[in-house]
Amino acid sequence: MTAREGLAEAERRLAAAGVETPRVDAEWLVSHLLGTSRSGLAARLDEEVDGLEPLLARREAREPLAYVLGEWGFRRLTLKTDARALVPRPETETVVERALALAAKIECPRILDVGAGSGAIALALKDERPDAQVTGVDVSADALALARENAERLGLAVELRNGDGAGVAGEGWDIVVANPPYVQSLEELQAELRWEPEVALVGEGEHERLARAAKTRFVVFETGDDQAGDVAATLERLGYVDVAVTADLTGRARVVEGRRP
Repeated sequence: MTAREGLAEAERRLAAAGVETPRVDAEWLVSHLLGTSRSGLAARLDEEVDGLEPLLARREAREPLAYVLGEWGFRRLTLKTDARALVPRPETETVVERALALAAKIECPRILDVGAGSGAIALALKDERPDAQVTGVDVSADALALARENAERLGLAVELRNGDGAGVAGEGWDIVVANPPYVQSLEELQAELRWEPEVALVGEGEHERLARAAKTRFVVFETGDDQAGDVAATLERLGYVDVAVTADLTGRARVVEGRRP
């Protein structure tokens, strides 16, 4: 099968399976097998491609593309990805952006990432602020194993701990960042989310629990759709000042930050 034929077949089957971006996903799969980028695929459409069927069947079953490929980009990093942790998402890059901005005038900032997952936030912070002392904590030993694999692959020295984030947040930090569980139920969500670890997705009240417990100069939290206003109000009620909301790349209010007076 040529790459051109593989693309057509993959796009047809993924569209039938209800994948939102069948052409884009088909291009990712075929370019991955050819060892090239999506932009480089056009020059290799007449080449033979092997191994498409098992990857296509997994994506057809609505397994997240990042899991099928086994890696995914996050800011300047390429991370190993599998079902042990959430897929790193573009909106989460805004958390890193805001944490770096707050850390700009802090020498050797101590930063805690609560719910480290694959290590995306912690490793991106360390990559872009090498002088920072970055710690990631997660209740999932499986997720932390993945984060350690990513840290070793990338050569980035971060501390990774298994435990309750609120407890560690109370130890004293310059910045506490988190993308806590904020989905009430997996019902009616897109099929891909059902492949991701439920413990990292489903939960309520975690923003407030962390904000109460944290001994820190700043907090930076990712929030769900239509939740930023409520989280910002919670921070103000708890005594945080300079509370601000930042939109993600799609323009949705996504990240809430605040400062302890």
